[in-house]
Amino acid sequence: MTTQEVLLPLPESLYLRLQRAAQATQQSLTDVLLHAVAVGSPPNWEDAPAEFQADLAALERLNDEALWQIARGRFETDMARHQELLDRNAAGTLTDAEQRELTQRRTEADRFMLRKGYAAALLRWRGHKLPPADKM
Repeated sequence: MTTQEVLLPLPESLYLRLQRAAQATQQSLTDVLLHAVAVGSPPNWEDAPAEFQADLAALERLNDEALWQIARGRFETDMARHQELLDRNAAGTLTDAEQRELTQRRTEADRFMLRKGYAAALLRWRGHKLPPADKM
């Protein structure tokens, strides 16, 4: 892993707080600073499955209004058909076409939920207060 050095002026109160945290946890100030930057950074789309990374990366360029739309979105699907496919899959009676349909439905649902969660994480990182999940 390559590293970059950054000269960063810190307010004395923040510096002292981080220095106390380093002493209290018996870590170096550098380790405490790296941890603080890591947890305070925007969410990392690179941890998502490769097939979804481009979608998530694109969300970073959206304005807050567009992110709110995604975060508040609802997944629309024919639940009766989905349940039928799940039941047939459990029974081992899916055709090849139905297996592809079920896989496609699962991928669409995963994509939707990852986008929704990532949009919410970006909004939170940008300083917005998010309502409880059941209110979004």
